[in-house]
Amino acid sequence: MEITEVRVSLKTKERSRLKAFTTVTFDNCFVVRDIKIIEGNKGLFVAMPSKKLRITCVQCNSRNEIGSKYCNQCGARLNISSGTQPTESTPQEEHRDIAHPITMEFRKYIQEKVLEAYEREKRNSQERRFSPPEGDQRV
Repeated sequence: MEITEVRVSLKTKERSRLKAFTTVTFDNCFVVRDIKIIEGNKGLFVAMPSKKLRITCVQCNSRNEIGSKYCNQCGARLNISSGTQPTESTPQEEHRDIAHPITMEFRKYIQEKVLEAYEREKRNSQERRFSPPEGDQRV
């Protein structure tokens, strides 16, 4: 499987660990959106798209965020001791990847291509910001 396109959407918020969202096309026929580029403690890394996990209320069957003590719909106390919800959850436990590579080799391949595209887009963005508009003949 080959990556045929990587689109990068830079995020400009100062001091944010989230640097960009990317869309990756595989073999010109399969797209994965919302792959994130994040500044970690050891440098940039690629995070796969994920969804927030939820717990179901036993009384009204509505879905609630992990960590909630009460149902947002009916107000019933959620049963945290049933094993369906961790008592103390971390952000990593609250999300599950929607799509992800199976092998370490493919993960490295995706990360390499995505980070190359990110660096290229970052350079291009800086050049656009500092170059004079076309037709501007200032010396």
